Amino acid sequence: MRGRWIALLFVACFALVAVPILTHPLPPLSDYVNHLARMHVIAELPHNPDIARFYYLEWSILPNMMMDLIVPVIDRVTDIYTAGEIYTLLCFVLIAGGTLTLNRALFGMWSALPLVAFPLLYNAIFLIGVMNYYFGIGLALFALAAWVFLRDKPWPWRFIVSTAFVVALFFCHLFAAGVYGVGLLAYEIDRLRQGRGPLGPRLVAFVAAGLPFLPMVPLLIASPTWGLSSENIWEPQGKIDGLEMVVNVYFDYVAFLLTAVVVAAAVWAARHRLLQVHSLLLPLLLVAGAVYLAMPRVVFASYMADQRLPVAIAFMVLAALRADLRHRLARRGFAVVLILLLAVRVGEVQVVWNRLSQWTVAFRQSVEQIRPGSRILVAYADINGGNDPRDLGLVHAACLAMIEKSSLVTTAFAVKGKQILRVHEPYRSHVDTEDGSPPQIEQLLVTEEESSTDGPRYWDLWPQHFDYVYVLFTERGAANPDSDRLKLVFEGERFQLYKVIPPGPPPS
Repeated sequence: MRGRWIALLFVACFALVAVPILTHPLPPLSDYVNHLARMHVIAELPHNPDIARFYYLEWSILPNMMMDLIVPVIDRVTDIYTAGEIYTLLCFVLIAGGTLTLNRALFGMWSALPLVAFPLLYNAIFLIGVMNYYFGIGLALFALAAWVFLRDKPWPWRFIVSTAFVVALFFCHLFAAGVYGVGLLAYEIDRLRQGRGPLGPRLVAFVAAGLPFLPMVPLLIASPTWGLSSENIWEPQGKIDGLEMVVNVYFDYVAFLLTAVVVAAAVWAARHRLLQVHSLLLPLLLVAGAVYLAMPRVVFASYMADQRLPVAIAFMVLAALRADLRHRLARRGFAVVLILLLAVRVGEVQVVWNRLSQWTVAFRQSVEQIRPGSRILVAYADINGGNDPRDLGLVHAACLAMIEKSSLVTTAFAVKGKQILRVHEPYRSHVDTEDGSPPQIEQLLVTEEESSTDGPRYWDLWPQHFDYVYVLFTERGAANPDSDRLKLVFEGERFQLYKVIPPGPPPS
């Protein structure tokens, strides 16, 4: 397929994949609105007294801040929701373009097959809303492509470019730098096993490929993230789930259908000798598989560390494949199948998001009832709330009040070593600074007049410290859990907003 046709197909696929984002300014992704609220704080802090009363910024060397650097800049020329949409679409372009460019670097010519990356852009990891890591996946693909392009060029250029990418990836996300490391190690193993000449110089070149990663050591040690280095947990459960997250979004049958079509097409192409596999594929699968099995579930206090890897590797796998589309029927068939696959995936997301937008609208209506500059406590009615993918958008929805009402919200990401956002005293002891789960209603009821028996909690004596309480994952018509202290203000699908009735003065 000629370059201009690949470019046109790229644009068409991007236009399709952008539809859910452009039609849903507040997509129902778990962490997304929390991150967006922090972007709003960064942009508004200098001239918003309510935000300045609650929050301040502590800039430092953090491997999780690319969004913090980009979105507030975009926000200068547009609103925060549009800035988030632009950033998300930029992530899509980076990943799809990175897959295409890496394929070009490996095979020496452009190929349309990597465009299959577009249906994979919507996946279960994306639903979590890990936006810095998602940006880093695209950057890691370009980093590996640059290394391949420069591999046989004079070594200073290769190492300078690779070091620059490593530093940029570090500030995207620590795991994104690890993705690049996995790809680079696999590529150098492939070069080593196929190389000719004396083994000694080839081993030196193999080891030297890791030199661009050395700046990460002082950066990490100088980062407050280093203080979280002991918080690692390995779990055997969930490894299969991590693989399913590559193709699964909302409906299992859609994931099965897409997988079956891709596998059938690959088998057909292989039988007709139209599918070419780069030698990188085998070492990539071996290295990535070993890393995935050994990787903890929690690394540096970041959850789902191992389960994020398969999605990134899937794009590298696509880059290591090439199809012979010189026959006109093959070209047309590929284009039709690709557009259909993407239409099914986009249709799945669009249908669910349209349905979920009902609570999005309701939640924004509830935020309108909140007094500006208020203090908001978030609690759960259901301990299992948020486990269903359709509930993810509700997990951090209360952070909308930070954007719309300049409020203090207990679930805002303000963890030292993870984010630059900090909370002023005396409010710091009344918010979650450990990235934990919100309290359940039962926990609030037993701590409204006395502190927790097993140690202080940020929700202790909550009627004294908060103006509103959001109760998430409720049933329609759920009873007021504490009519003496809470007055229902708004009820929506799966949530309730209560105004706190402050305790009266103590008896004389």
